Amino acid sequence: MKSPRSHFHPPSGLRPWRAVLFALLVTGGVGHAQSPVAPVIPGLHGKHPLNEAQRGALLIGELRCAACHDGMSADHMKEAPDLRGAGSRLTPGFMARFIADPFAVHPGTTMPDVLGAETPEKRREAAASIAAYLSSRKVGPAPEPPEGEVDAYDGKELFHQIGCVACHSPRNEAVREVIGEGVIPLTHLPGKYRPGALAEFLHAPLEVRPSGRMPDMKLGKMEAASLAAYLEGESSAVPDRAATEAARIEAGRSAFQKYNCTACHQAEEEPLPVSSPGPARGKLDLSRGCLSDAPGATPDFHLDASQKRAIRMALEAPMEDAAPAEQVKMHLTRMNCIACHVRDDFGGVAQKLDSYFRSSEEALGNESRIPPPLTLVGAKLRPEWMNAVLYDGRVVRPYMKTRMPQFGEAALAGLTELLAEVDHLDPVELPEPDRESRPMMRNGAHLLLGDKGLNCIACHNYNGKESPGMKGLDLMTSYQRLQPAWFYNYMLDPGAFRPGILMPGYWPNGKAVQTEILDGDTDLQLRALWHNFSLGRSARDPSGLRSEPSVLVVTDAPRTYRGRSSVAGYRGIAVGFPGGWNYAFNAQNGALSAIWKGEFIRVGWQGQGSGNFNPIGKPVQLAQDVAFLPLPDATGAWPLRPRTSKEQPVNPDPLYPRKHGYAFLGYSLDEDSVPTFRYRCGPVEIEDRSVTAGTGEGMSLRRAFRFSAPAQTTVMFRALAGSIESESPTVFRTDAVRITIAPGKTRLRPAADGKQELLIELPLPKGESTFTLDYELLR
Repeated sequence: MKSPRSHFHPPSGLRPWRAVLFALLVTGGVGHAQSPVAPVIPGLHGKHPLNEAQRGALLIGELRCAACHDGMSADHMKEAPDLRGAGSRLTPGFMARFIADPFAVHPGTTMPDVLGAETPEKRREAAASIAAYLSSRKVGPAPEPPEGEVDAYDGKELFHQIGCVACHSPRNEAVREVIGEGVIPLTHLPGKYRPGALAEFLHAPLEVRPSGRMPDMKLGKMEAASLAAYLEGESSAVPDRAATEAARIEAGRSAFQKYNCTACHQAEEEPLPVSSPGPARGKLDLSRGCLSDAPGATPDFHLDASQKRAIRMALEAPMEDAAPAEQVKMHLTRMNCIACHVRDDFGGVAQKLDSYFRSSEEALGNESRIPPPLTLVGAKLRPEWMNAVLYDGRVVRPYMKTRMPQFGEAALAGLTELLAEVDHLDPVELPEPDRESRPMMRNGAHLLLGDKGLNCIACHNYNGKESPGMKGLDLMTSYQRLQPAWFYNYMLDPGAFRPGILMPGYWPNGKAVQTEILDGDTDLQLRALWHNFSLGRSARDPSGLRSEPSVLVVTDAPRTYRGRSSVAGYRGIAVGFPGGWNYAFNAQNGALSAIWKGEFIRVGWQGQGSGNFNPIGKPVQLAQDVAFLPLPDATGAWPLRPRTSKEQPVNPDPLYPRKHGYAFLGYSLDEDSVPTFRYRCGPVEIEDRSVTAGTGEGMSLRRAFRFSAPAQTTVMFRALAGSIESESPTVFRTDAVRITIAPGKTRLRPAADGKQELLIELPLPKGESTFTLDYELLR
């Protein structure tokens, strides 16, 4: 995909800022070269539920009117991009063109034209100066290229499958956008970003745009690089250089304040003052200013007549708190959830986009490819599970190609509580069976689920094991996810909750079709299933489920297996090395949680997957709590992971890792098949790689960390927990493991469980740094 400006070179000899001005002149960077396009808010172009005043209120938030006008609600107001690192990401030429004429460069943008009252010459001058100033705002090192070959074709597949088309137009084989209205165009991307910067943004968009309108699509680094390659095409940025003259940069800083860019954007660590706030809400003349047909010196958003009318209606309406149901509608429209989800009579996948929603289990029908409805979702999902989905990236439909975005906590704050307040079903009690009746109930559930009963496992995975037929949603997640009343009512009539679902009704009109199990008692059968789902991993496998155990063997290269394990939690990863050293990593919390020698692991079936695994040798178990904390958070007791049990199978605090700054970013295998895990501790990105070191009896596991910090900071690493002895300032041991560390500041202190914990204080410079430790097994 070639940009019309991609091969332009300014004449040699021009100073950088004059080259930018020259580019503005010859590329049509000022003056409206095409018809203005009103700001695009994708949710307002779908089947939304808002009335005109609500639509106007949403526009007021998305256009950040409260940033200049007192008396307007700033709740869930869209945040403008963080420009403190603009010079590290954006090219000076693009910034100058965009500032000079936002709507010509990026049609549909919500960024207003603030230079409308200036002459063309003054407009060019101001835009070039602001671009020079922003180009001086840099943070961190230049992005590193990803390991491996980047394939734009993979990016094309990602773009058209994971959900990007919910807000951006699909593209044809000529890489042209095929939908012209109601979507945010991306034709401005070639030439916008410095090398590697678009991939870095796609990998972690919330760092620059924390309000989540561009959400985190859970892309790995290679995926982000492939998607960036597809979106940028073959074109290269104009080879301009940023102006470095101090006077030019200072002029841009002054212009940045003069034109009130500071009302929306932060470009320095200490925010610059707002130079000229607009009149308060109560003093607005709704025929003038931003809402007039000729805004003049006020910001020009290029609003169309319909948008102006809606905003006026919102401003004329009395200010009062919206009812919870109306707040839910605003949330879902604002974040464009309704592009993928139906709720009540609004939202849903548009017909023109239907073919882009795909599945690896097409035989399951639309339920396998279309995201689930949100009707009654507040009565369906347990609040803790909803939070885990919204904020912690939990998924239960691996066959669905469309990904659930991560919008960030600021964007969705309060949504879980609002849905719980709005959505109701009549209460249903599904009490735990007493001790005497438990064997009967468990046996009944076992029969119902298997091939001698209702044969649920013909279409559903079960307890991490694959169904012999279609690989539908794992039934054993039901208790963790669902509320009892929803489960009970859904089982009685699945079609009432998901019209067209393939799942048959086994209790039509409340009567059981399977009359030989539990005497055909509907309530008893559903109670038995619910009780069985509460058992978690301890539940027996139903008849007909493939459950042959198999041993995974490490041969001449390291082997990695993902699955659940008592030694590594729900998101466990086992790594085995030639020579018989093995370890497990808890990706949920970011902890190396077990080490053992000998044979590798036993799993439920052959191949890679999400089943259970258990070490074959006797593991030395280490702590599974978060391993890193920012220094201020590590002064008190170390926060321990929430525990589940047979009595409490649902995680009582699914946001535990996120609350303490941890986020798992994925892992990659190098050419030797050794995995490197990537995760965050607050703003610090950590790469965690372990290999064997030494030979024979002197062999150990060497763990190397690489830290990438945006600024100088200090983190605390909890290296060991238990009954610890100090053999030297750099060597510590328990009865099972000895660790050796580099000299540094350590703290051996009492732990909450009455034992001890070893904390290592790691002062990190801005940029990259490393830390290494060795584990030696003593038994």
